[in-house]
Amino acid sequence: MINLSTLNENQLQAVHWGDGPLLVLAGPGSGKTRVLIFRIARLIQETPQKYFRILGLTFTNKAAAEMRERIETLVANAGERTLLTTFHSFAADLLRQHGHHIGLKPDFTILVQEEDRHSILDEAISHVKAEELFSSDRLLPLITRLIENNVNPESTLQYFQKNRLFDHYEEVISIYKEYRNLMIEYNVLGFSELIAEALRLLSSHTGIRHQIQRVYPYVCVDEFQDTNLIQYEILRHLVNRKKNNLFVVADDDQVIYQWNGANPRRIWDLRQEFDMHLIQLPQNYRCPADVVDSANRLILNNLDRPVEKGELTAHKSRHDISSVTCQSFRNFDEEVEWVAVSISERSSEVRSKCVVLARSRRLLEEVIKALDKKDIVGYLAVRKNEFESASLQWLHSMLRLANERSSHEHLQRVCKAFFTLERINLNARDIAVRSSVDDGDYLRAWTAASLERSELSDSSRKLIQQSVTRLSERLDFWEFEKKALAYLDKLSQASYDVNDIFDSYEEEKITWCQLVTDICKKYGKTEVTLNLLLQELDLMSKSPTPPKDAVPCFTIHASKGMEFEHVYIIGLVEGQLPSWAACKKGDKSQEIQEERRNCFVAITRAKESLTLSYSQYVFGYFKEPSRFLREMDLL
Repeated sequence: MINLSTLNENQLQAVHWGDGPLLVLAGPGSGKTRVLIFRIARLIQETPQKYFRILGLTFTNKAAAEMRERIETLVANAGERTLLTTFHSFAADLLRQHGHHIGLKPDFTILVQEEDRHSILDEAISHVKAEELFSSDRLLPLITRLIENNVNPESTLQYFQKNRLFDHYEEVISIYKEYRNLMIEYNVLGFSELIAEALRLLSSHTGIRHQIQRVYPYVCVDEFQDTNLIQYEILRHLVNRKKNNLFVVADDDQVIYQWNGANPRRIWDLRQEFDMHLIQLPQNYRCPADVVDSANRLILNNLDRPVEKGELTAHKSRHDISSVTCQSFRNFDEEVEWVAVSISERSSEVRSKCVVLARSRRLLEEVIKALDKKDIVGYLAVRKNEFESASLQWLHSMLRLANERSSHEHLQRVCKAFFTLERINLNARDIAVRSSVDDGDYLRAWTAASLERSELSDSSRKLIQQSVTRLSERLDFWEFEKKALAYLDKLSQASYDVNDIFDSYEEEKITWCQLVTDICKKYGKTEVTLNLLLQELDLMSKSPTPPKDAVPCFTIHASKGMEFEHVYIIGLVEGQLPSWAACKKGDKSQEIQEERRNCFVAITRAKESLTLSYSQYVFGYFKEPSRFLREMDLL
């Protein structure tokens, strides 16, 4: 049996929720993900003879992987009864299985580089003969906004007329239609188009929609407040309206992605549409009591908070010494110097349990420099969509080329990375011409061209003759991956390059192996095809694991969902937090309210101490202290 003895009354009520729609409104540190996991585990445990599956949707691959691991520890073979995944990964699965209904082949490519979307948009603009009117730089943000707001090409005219966008809207509509058509024609999708085409499939094919609803009669969503409109529409199509078994965990006080289409009102629209029962989880188990007090004082200033939303309550006992301190400095250099000294005075064991948060990356870069002067490694978290070392770029591009034999982009990347590794220059254009005798197979042509080079090293020749040939002939990608990594290991050990091309190889190799392991755990290694492996890799961040004992330095957005013993929030001045753009909109604007939620998210990361700081001068400009400090009674 699952041990529920540590849950409070509201948590138990949510875990024991049976059929029907439920909204769990959960504050930071309230154990909301735990509640969701226990609820899924309970449904599985209490229905051992049933064959239905439970669909759990979240927003990051890391969160989905952690949920899978935690449920597996509670219920044996839980993976057979659950699909715990991200919206994007679910959309990719759906399109792999059923995309042929809308003209998409199962081996579609996910475009992880914005430059690839720009290229297709440039082509669409050219087809419409509108080069003199528009550039892809100008139109791509608009097209992304259209997609994420669920504006399909047929309804674009109404959207433009309502929002009064563009004089040449007829040309824009034609470009948008052509852009979407070219994506299908070339069998490629960007992240936004991935969701859009999944929605088009669900909305236009009732049979597929009903099949999914039969397979997944229970749908659960974590962090619902982060959904944009098109993700919400996907969710609406996944839920069987006769049963309405929708379980949603959300917090409208943590909506900090309005720039990406999230909206605090969407939670309440969802509740109204599905007639959802409401359970609140206000008890905060993470933060000291005075941090909770500060968070409440701050967020109550937001005008759009619903009346029924309760305040956070502190589970931790109060102490005589405050956990919250506020530091002021004459200039930003002094501020980051003080933060670096404060962290350096802690033991090395404690340093990695600290975090420095800021509204912008620029501020954090100064902290990294200040920490470096104290011989402390600072880690700036940045999402990476591609591997950066030549070694992993070559491995990844070889697999991509094996999957798409006539892709000039993949061939160019293979040639470029191989030149960096072996200093052998293979011309992609010559290989493409050569491939004409091999049915346009660039991988076979590259293999033949490589083996002709007398300067090819013995280890490279052996790898190409054996593993690359088998990859080309039999698509034996697992053997190629294993042998390629062993080959790259030897190259890195033998390298004495002053500008060492293998500097980041080891950490990127660890990341690669971890991502591949996660994919195999999710699907089962025997079920993972090359196409599936590549699509899932494209959906994942390639950011390496932080160095041991490094001090993480995160933007507030990057810190969401995390917790740290000691939190430093820097740059609490007008124009930074809140941002300059929000300040321009006025005190009661949606933008200022979102900035306040940003601050709320930041301060509620703290488990033991919270240090806030500001300066009179930042990068040479005079700054007023953030209004949020006054709202928290810290000034």
